[in-house]
Amino acid sequence: METWFIILVSLSLCILIRAIFSLNKKTITTPPGPSNIPIITSILWLRKTFSELEPILRSLHAKYGPVITLRIGSHRAVFIADRSLAHQALIQNGSLFSDRPKALAVSKIISSNQHNISSASYGATWRTLRRNLASEMLHPSRVKSFSEIRKWVLHTLLTRLKSDSSQSNNSIKVIHHFQYAMFCLLVFMCFGEQLDDGKVRDIERVLRQMLLGFNRFNILNFWNRVTRVLFRKRWKEFLRFRKEQKDVFVPLIRARKQKRDKKGCDGFVVSYVDTLLDLELPEEKRKLSEEEMVSLCSEFMNAGTDTTSTALQWITANLVKYPHVQERVVEEIRNVLGESVREVKEEDLQKLPYLKAVILEGLRRHPPGHFVLPHAVTEDVVFNDYLVPKNGTVNFMVAEMGWDPKVWEDPMAFKPERFLNDEGFDITGSKEIKMMPFGAGRRICPGYNLALLHLEYFVANLVLNFEWKVPEGLDVDLSEKQEFTVVMKNALLVHLSPRI
Repeated sequence: METWFIILVSLSLCILIRAIFSLNKKTITTPPGPSNIPIITSILWLRKTFSELEPILRSLHAKYGPVITLRIGSHRAVFIADRSLAHQALIQNGSLFSDRPKALAVSKIISSNQHNISSASYGATWRTLRRNLASEMLHPSRVKSFSEIRKWVLHTLLTRLKSDSSQSNNSIKVIHHFQYAMFCLLVFMCFGEQLDDGKVRDIERVLRQMLLGFNRFNILNFWNRVTRVLFRKRWKEFLRFRKEQKDVFVPLIRARKQKRDKKGCDGFVVSYVDTLLDLELPEEKRKLSEEEMVSLCSEFMNAGTDTTSTALQWITANLVKYPHVQERVVEEIRNVLGESVREVKEEDLQKLPYLKAVILEGLRRHPPGHFVLPHAVTEDVVFNDYLVPKNGTVNFMVAEMGWDPKVWEDPMAFKPERFLNDEGFDITGSKEIKMMPFGAGRRICPGYNLALLHLEYFVANLVLNFEWKVPEGLDVDLSEKQEFTVVMKNALLVHLSPRI
């Protein structure tokens, strides 16, 4: 009897103690957010572009705080708007927040089952692909080897602008000239030779039709079997675009391989394709397939053309809107390099701090992407007292961080001088994130230094060669719209007057 009594008392005490601890224990939930109606809410979110979603997210952050959750499709999407929390996640806890979500239907095809740098899971394949790009194509010595092609592209761009300007009495649209120049440059870096205009146009066409269809194809990622029936015409269009992309790229890849096999690497400027032909994936112990090389080449050119040409248009728009900023850039160039200077060379760029400030201010005020690519956690993580689930996505609001009034005085104004007064500013955000147009942490864009070089080089020479003005009777409209990047809603129109 005594034995049973002791057991009962012990069990009762255990239950009581556990209940007390349960009452004191804080329940960990996912970040707050609006109520969710299954399927209906997901469809409503999926129908919105990021630019349409952004003001909604802004109001939700004001209501719920810096970390919120939306239910999109079958997964939770966490959105972080606070720069300090972004630093905590991406820098201080980089190993936990460096994964990518599992690719859905469309993304899986575009990325060749996540065999590209931007979408690969955090692991050996991603490290191999990224290391190849960083050490082979983006090493300073390799970047320098492309200086002559940059000079050729610059002169081609200046000639096209001058020709277009002479044929127009008042104004020209510059974005197409910027896009074509960036395509010519990245095509050479990718394939190692100057292709004829027709092939460049083919590459531009197959890349841009996929980019511009990005939002339309996004809904195909969800409820795969259902969307294949409901949106079968859109599926056919997407698969046709992908086939056209392969039809353009594969012959170029094969031709490059054939030339290299015949001649070796002597006398060749090593291209991105050359590095991919030699690459072996460690986990799978094989070389890349042609389709995987198509995905990697597409990624390389998209990253270097669309984002750069978008940023170049935004920066130029502000130089047109604020002529005193444009004249100060020209004055700095002439004061440093001499009144008779006719071209800013790459080695001169380090001597031009105000030019650098203009580029940084353009990227802060008008980041080409208002969100970084979605991150994912490798396991359920408690972050800022909330549960971030393994099967969800983690999104960082780039534009909101660059417009934070706690960091930037009068954040919506275009003031390059703010960067002259911040000598310790680090665009990688290693010590502190103040803005992150290229992302931050382990998944930061590996080509950010190349992008800065291209922006500085082209902006310097464009304003040195031409005076950029608003056409008579018009104004510069800085309103935005979402394409693949966030572009000017009304493309920039300018009147050009030669300075040289």
